[in-house]
Amino acid sequence: MLSSMDQAKNPERKASPPRIKQYTGEVVYIYAFDVAYEMTRQPVRELLGQPVAQFVVDASKRSPRQLFFYRPQMVRLPPLERIGPHGPVRVERVIKLLPVGAISISVRVPFEVAQVEDLVAYHDLQFSNGSLSEEVRRLAEEVRSELASHYVRPVKQLADEEAYTVFCFESPLLADEGAPVGAEAWWRAHRRAVASLLTQEPDIDHLSKQEADESTGRFLSYYEHDLVVVDWDAALIIDEPQNFEETLYVMELANLQLAELEAYDRILDNSLDRAYRDLSTRPTRGRAAVLRELREIRVDLARFSDELSNITKFFGDWHLARIYENFSARFHLSDWHRTIDKKLQTLDDLYQLLSHDHNNRWMLILEVTIVLLFVIDLVILLLGFKRP
Repeated sequence: MLSSMDQAKNPERKASPPRIKQYTGEVVYIYAFDVAYEMTRQPVRELLGQPVAQFVVDASKRSPRQLFFYRPQMVRLPPLERIGPHGPVRVERVIKLLPVGAISISVRVPFEVAQVEDLVAYHDLQFSNGSLSEEVRRLAEEVRSELASHYVRPVKQLADEEAYTVFCFESPLLADEGAPVGAEAWWRAHRRAVASLLTQEPDIDHLSKQEADESTGRFLSYYEHDLVVVDWDAALIIDEPQNFEETLYVMELANLQLAELEAYDRILDNSLDRAYRDLSTRPTRGRAAVLRELREIRVDLARFSDELSNITKFFGDWHLARIYENFSARFHLSDWHRTIDKKLQTLDDLYQLLSHDHNNRWMLILEVTIVLLFVIDLVILLLGFKRP
């Protein structure tokens, strides 16, 4: 009786969420490296002793009938045995080669944990022999060295990688009694734990409600048993294992676009600094050389922008397109594009200014030459009249 009266007085009280028996899946670490201006069209047959294949994405109800994904060359390396946070793990590595002069390395580490909080240790993964990020960087250096002949204007040294972590939970999630739990219902009941996982915060109680809501605010669900939560540094996927690949590839492309946009932003900054310096001081190089360099940069970056956009050319109200849109918003890709477009416009203005200045100089030289010829002709004519 008291219980029923209590419920009547507190209609907002809800039953405690079902406890999940066990979480199984894999953590996927995605690393993007800018290695060159672009890659030659010459096919790569073998890399690090392994055959190179073409990457393929299977179509499903959540993707367009005609996929417009760029299918890069890929290499699947032999698995490694490592000691992880909870014991021995089998590490799988895949390398993808893209024509925009970048490589993407993905590393998969399986897990079985009792609660979501146990996965926080997988963020900055440490093995018994060192960190995963250091191992991946050494691998990227090996790839860059072996493919040096396939790259146009390779970088002198690798810049900091763009890293992203994805926690993939196998669905359906099962409660202790074996009943399946809906993915969205589970997310609403464990939102603070998910926020703690994505922000790498070991103590859930330290997170404010605002931060928890912000970190988990971008989520998408297609079926009752699947879910994608997107944050800046990490993401959560709940789905059947066979559906992980297409979602992960969309995330990989967005992460790679961010790395390339950052790299070309640095190139533009250096080019603009050099152009301003050459225009404001007496240039050690001729203005014709400066003009030629500006023209080459404008053409190169315009072509790069097209190629970078073409690797994710898909549109429509498909689930994968919506996932990409959320990643694009989290990564502020549109802001990066606008920044680069503005710098390209500034570069174009400098080119036009220098070009007009160059043309005006030639016009002045031509006018002076014409005047001198006229004066010489007049002098000769006057001297001819004075002869006896």
